[in-house]
Formats: sequence, structure tokens, C-alpha cells
Amino acid sequence: MKLVFVTQELDPNHAVLAQSVDLVAALAKRVDELAIVARDVEWDDVPENASVRTFEATGKLGRGWRFERALNASLRGADAVLVHMVPEFAVLAAPPVRVRRVPLALWYTHWNAGRALRVATKVVDVVFSVDRSSFPLTTPKVRGIGHAIDVERFVPGPLPAEGGPLRLLALGRTARWKGLATLLDAVSLAVGNGTEVQLEIRGPSLSEDERAHRLELEQRVADDAALSSRVAILQPVPRDEIPALIASVDVVVSPNEPRSGSTLDKAVFEAAACARPVLSTNPTFAPLLDGLSLPLIAPARDPVALAEAITVLANAGAPVRARVGEQLRARVVAEHSLDHWADTVVAALREIRSPRGRAGSERAPS
Repeated sequence: MKLVFVTQELDPNHAVLAQSVDLVAALAKRVDELAIVARDVEWDDVPENASVRTFEATGKLGRGWRFERALNASLRGADAVLVHMVPEFAVLAAPPVRVRRVPLALWYTHWNAGRALRVATKVVDVVFSVDRSSFPLTTPKVRGIGHAIDVERFVPGPLPAEGGPLRLLALGRTARWKGLATLLDAVSLAVGNGTEVQLEIRGPSLSEDERAHRLELEQRVADDAALSSRVAILQPVPRDEIPALIASVDVVVSPNEPRSGSTLDKAVFEAAACARPVLSTNPTFAPLLDGLSLPLIAPARDPVALAEAITVLANAGAPVRARVGEQLRARVVAEHSLDHWADTVVAALREIRSPRGRAGSERAPS
């Protein structure tokens, strides 16, 4: 089988898109040939059975022309095409892919449901997402297949020592919808109620608004006596250091504000794979976080409820938190591992490629 994989970047050190290299490595193990079409590649370990064509250029028209050229060259002998996260790429790919009558798939997990995504959903054969709830449109084309977490990299570290303040970690960009302002309010309330907490916020600020919000968060910490000695807002660590960072804390907290087609933050799954409890304000994480001995989901935009949940986790003690962490890792290994993701993608594309599967895909409404 020859698979064409279309993505933005292949860079293991990219602040947001580093996971793409994991996807490529896993897919390459399951196909005879992998043709990569990317805007830019900064990766020295491209699999031996993979070819790379890039389309970076100055200006939108130049990139579009180079994209079509790279894609058409990669499509020779192709059996399927998988577009990663960019619906515009799926729209551009659809005409030449349709001429060759091979399956076209889109992996997408985000809240944004713009016009390009609506068009892409109509022209692809199948949409892969973490869960149906992590895709913002209603369509029978969606298959929830779990996240692609490298459970051989994200492994349990040494158990945290008993005693001392509850060490919290929030990972991700300083986007406003990440809920970090609510988290600061919750930590301040928890401290005021007698709970000892240390919070580390780690992540990049990639846009002007994210940089502005970072400054607002830093000012909020500086102005609050309960936070100034307990909260650190720091830059992201290199990708290979994330498991050790997670292992250094007691709980990872993800206070994202829910949106339509809610993003199922992969940092939550990575923390769970490292056997650390995760406190989230996203109800769509219920399949991962519910049914355990500690409450791990709190209402969104509610600092009082989040503070109460932080206090419960602090009072639970290290042994209880460790047992919950072990249960979370087992769930990630079973349903959200990189191997599970790649096996499911390749099997689905082979199914659609078959005459029977292809006919069913063409009949499916969007």
C-alpha cells in the first residue's frame, strides 16, 4: 500500500505540531510506501520507505502552485491520501485525488468549523477524529479513533513524594480559551481556604493575542499575594523533556473552556499516559476521566468549583492519586495509543479502498 500523508510541518521541536513526526513514523511501519507532502520539513529521521516533497514558497499563490505540483508527483501509484489537520489541503487535494479514484481522508480535532472544513467534509471519504465530539460538524463520515499517544515515550516516572504542597502543571499555549485566568482564580481561592498549592504554567505564546494574554496572566500573579510565591509562568520545554516534566508534578490541570467541537487536548492524554491524575473542565473527557475514585472533571469557568476539586486532590494523598494515575494510563494504552491510532487509520483506508467500501463511501451523505 502507498499512502500519501499531507501536513503542515514535520519538526520534532515545533511548539504545536511536533506530534506529526510520531504519526509519520507509525504509519510508515504499516505501509509499503509513504509519500509525505509538507510545507516544511525539519526532521533528520524520516523513515526509509518515505519520500518527502515540500511546498513552502513566498506568497499564497506560490505555495498553492507548489502544493499541487508536490501532491500530483506524490499521487503516482497512491492507494489513499490522508490530510492532517488542515481542511484547505483536503479541498485542494480533492480534484486530483478524485481523478485517480483513491480514498481521501482528513484527520481533524478542533473546535473551529469554518467554511473550509465544511467543504472538506463534503469532498473527503472519511473524517478521523479523537471522538465524534471532537469534530465540530455533524456527519456520518466521522470515525472516533482515539488520540495517537506514544505510550513508549510517555511512561510513568518516579512517584511524587508524600507531603508538601500539591504541585499542579498546566501545559499549552496561553490562548484565552485555555482557561488559565480561571485556573489562577481557583488557585488563589484554594490557597485562601488553606490548601497548599504550587502551580507551573508551561507553554508558548504564538500569536499577538496569546502574548498579550500571557502578560495579563503574569500581572495577575504579581498582583496577588497568594499567587506570587506559588505560581510560575514559564516557557515550554523541548518535546523530549515533557514526560519528565509531567513526572515532576502531582496533577496536570486542563481548564479549557468548552466549545462546539471541543478540542480534546492531547496534553491530557499524555499526562494520563504518564500515570498522573488530570483535572479537566471539559465534559467531553468523561470517557477517560470518569468512574474513578477521585473527581477529575469540574465545571468550566467556575473558579469556586475548580478550587474545591483542587482541594479534594490535595487531601486525597499520594497513594490514592497514584492508583488513579495507573488506571488512567491503562485507559490510554487501550484506546489512545499511537499503535492503536495507526492500525485503525490504515485498516479504515484499506476498507474504503475495496470496491465494496468505496461504493458505501460514495453513497454516504455529508
